[in-house]
Order: sequence, then C-alpha cells, then structure tokens
Amino acid sequence: MKPDMKISPWAWVPTLYFAEGIPYFMVNVISVIMFKRIGMGNGDVAMYTGLLYLPWVVKPLWSPFVDVIRTKRWWVIAAQLLMSLAFAAAAFSLPSPTGDMIKEGAVPVPMFAFTLVIFWITAFASATHDIAADGFYMLALDPGSQSMFVGIRSTFYRLSSIFGQGVLVVLAGILETRLGNIPLAWSLTIGSAAVLFGVMSVYHSYVMPHPSADSSRNGASMHGIIMESGRTFTTFFRKKGIVTAMLFMLLYRLPEAFLVKMLNPFLLDPVEKGGLGLATETVGIVYGTIGVAALTIGGILGGLASARWGLKKVLWPMALSLALPCLVFVYLSAFQPGNLIVINACVALDQFGYGFGFTAYMLYMMYFSDGEYRTSHYSLCTAFMALSMMVPGMVAGYLQEYLGYRGFFWLVIACCAATVGVTFFVKVSPDYGKKK
Repeated sequence: MKPDMKISPWAWVPTLYFAEGIPYFMVNVISVIMFKRIGMGNGDVAMYTGLLYLPWVVKPLWSPFVDVIRTKRWWVIAAQLLMSLAFAAAAFSLPSPTGDMIKEGAVPVPMFAFTLVIFWITAFASATHDIAADGFYMLALDPGSQSMFVGIRSTFYRLSSIFGQGVLVVLAGILETRLGNIPLAWSLTIGSAAVLFGVMSVYHSYVMPHPSADSSRNGASMHGIIMESGRTFTTFFRKKGIVTAMLFMLLYRLPEAFLVKMLNPFLLDPVEKGGLGLATETVGIVYGTIGVAALTIGGILGGLASARWGLKKVLWPMALSLALPCLVFVYLSAFQPGNLIVINACVALDQFGYGFGFTAYMLYMMYFSDGEYRTSHYSLCTAFMALSMMVPGMVAGYLQEYLGYRGFFWLVIACCAATVGVTFFVKVSPDYGKKK
C-alpha cells in the first residue's frame, strides 16, 4: 500500500466536490451577472451564456475516453489547473467599456469575444472534471465509504453554490462600490477564483490517493470503448417509453429554464427598465445565499417525501411545486417592491418550490436509466437535462427584450402547461423511490 492511501477521505472528498461546483456556477450563473454588469444586453447575455451549457450536453460523447486515457486522478488535477489558468486569462481579458455604454447595456458582443472563448474552455474543463471526480470517488473508496461520504459530497457541492453565487457575487459588488470601476471589480473577483483553483490543484496533487483501480487502461481498448459507447446509445434510444421520457426531460423544467436566465438581470435592472434595481452584492445575498438555502431545504424535503410515499404519489405535488411559485415574479414585475424582506421571501418561495419539484425530475431519470447500462444511460439523461436548460435559456433574453419583464414572466407562467402536460403522460412504478 502506498503511503498516501492512508490519507483520510476527509482530506480530499469535501474539497474535491467544493471544487466541482464552483466552476459550474461561475460559468452558468455568475457569468450572467458579470456580463450584465459590464454592459451586455439581456438578449446577448442569455444567448451566449446559454451556449455555455453545451459541454454538459455533449459530455457523454467524451466521457468514455476519460476512462482509457491516463487516470481519473490525473484528469481531476489537470482540469483544476486548466481552470485556474482559464480564470486568470478571463480576469485579464474583460473589456473596459465606458460608463455610458455600461449604463445603456449597449456593449457589443465582439468586445467580449476572448472572454467568452475562455469561459467555453472553462466549461469543457469543468464538465471533464465532473466525469473524472465522480469516477475517482468510486475507485478510491469502497462501497461502505462511498455511502458514508455521499452526504458529505452533496453538502460541499451545495456550499460551493453558496460560495460561487453568493460570496463571489457579494465580493464583486463590494469592489464595484469601493473601486467605482465595474470591469476592474469583476477582474479581481475572477482573479481570486483563479488563485483558489491554483491552490486546490496543488493541494489535491498531494492529498488525493493513488488507488490501484485507477489505471489508464482498465483492461479496455480504445476500440472496445467506442463499440461499448455505440451499444449504450443504441440501447438507450430503444428503451420502452423513450419518446415520453425525452419529452419529460426536455419540458418538465421549461418554466424554470426560461426564468433562471432572466432572474438575476431582473433583480439588477433599474426600476425604470422594469427591474428591481438591486445592487450586485444584494443580489448575491438574495439569490446566491437565501435562494440557494431555500433550494437546498426544498430538495431535502423532496427527498424525504419521495422516500416515504414513492415517486408516483409525489409526482404531481412536485410538478405543481416547480411550476406555480413562478407566479411570484409576475407579482414582483407588476409592483416592483423595494422591500428586501418581500423580495427575499418571493425568491425563497420560488427556489424552495423548484428544489422540491426538481426531486421528481432526478428520481425519474434514475428510474428510466435502470437496467444493464444504468450508469451510461443516466449520463445520457443528464445530457438531456442540460439541453433542457440550454435551448430555452439561449432565447430567454431576446424574448424578455421584446415582451418586457411583465410579459416575459407571464410567458413563463404559460410554459407551466408544458410541465403539467408531460407529467400527465409519465408512468412510473407505484413503489419506486419508496424506502422499504
């Protein structure tokens, strides 16, 4: 046994999953706030940050190659180092438009071209890190330890969400106020993430063990991996009920897919433009901290409910929980309250409902993936999950610019019909998900 195998999983599991979450939230959430604050229009913000979901959509296409090229440990550390370098490059590449351009939200997309490319690289590195980290977790820990630490990894992934969407956004807001220079504030914020990932890559290179099962070949040839991937795709699209399942995975979250891209711009935009006019650091608290906490509580209660009654019985309550709270944004856009207690309560209600309702979505993906190729089929389901967020998100900004915030949020409510419709056709086993 190598000496490093004696290192406790407590030394690397929490930090590994903390590192897994931060780049995902930076690429898909913080980027929206950052580009908005530096003057990109809502339509362009949603389009180009929506495209950043693509690596998670196509992740199953290259995940088999992570199994045969080098080790999972190597991929984890290499991805973290690459993300550190990418964040550093992004920090130095942010444009510095004039104050008037930022105020009007009229900064042209070409000024952000290099930064967007860097974020694309970060997105692919983050998706690859997800593959390698999850694989390494299963190889480095025995089944008993995997069960013991599953709650720990989930907790630290959630903490990374609070750190990314909350702490970093608050930091950027404070720097905006103190420096009076929005691009510089965000450069320093992204630069701090670069330093963090640099430290993490060095730390993990020392504390992550070298399990014997983590080999670069694992007894499989490249040709064999390609053939096996082909069988995985074929069997997935031949599964019974595939059309219904695909529609459910693509449309169940349609209201939230539209909403999530315009939620932060709505909180940030001035009242005269239909928004709530909150400061950047306030948005970090409202959405990135209180909202994430409510989302987490909703998810926990959703898991408890499904374990007690099973997916079939909780499916409709969860679908309605995901859809109906979107009404709070119709209220907020109509009355534009300045009271932070009211705003926090509305955002918390929406995020709690989403967390509770999302449980059914995750359980259904596991239910549909069950079978010979369970792991690979679940990976394909997560690709559809990412696609369900990417496509609506790309057009959300242009729809908002055309309809205004009030009209846009009414459109979100109309999309609840899609959630209800696909839920109606879903069939699941009566006892699936129920704790025995």
